[in-house]
Amino acid sequence: MSDIQLTPSAAKRVAAIAARQGKPAVLRLSVEGGGCSGFQYRFGLAESIEPDDAAVETDGVKLVVDSISLDLVRGSAVDYVEDLSGAAFKVQNPQAASGCGCGSSFSI
Repeated sequence: MSDIQLTPSAAKRVAAIAARQGKPAVLRLSVEGGGCSGFQYRFGLAESIEPDDAAVETDGVKLVVDSISLDLVRGSAVDYVEDLSGAAFKVQNPQAASGCGCGSSFSI
């Protein structure tokens, strides 16, 4: 099992966004200090994969995480969810002790 996972739903969404923007289908997940619970997730399309990145591929789409952020999201799955509160990438992080209502920040 890899350190991180990208669900087929998330891979499909990344592929659509990347195609529309004419960029590679590579999603970067990073963790920054801040947010209402201590840490917050950041997503963006990556132009390249760095030497210290962990990478996983689903349906031709790559998810990359830098080595520092990986320690905070190890074992997580990145999903794309559409529900009544909107559509967004969500991180299912087994290390998170608590999170916020919006799902974009967490604490360990």
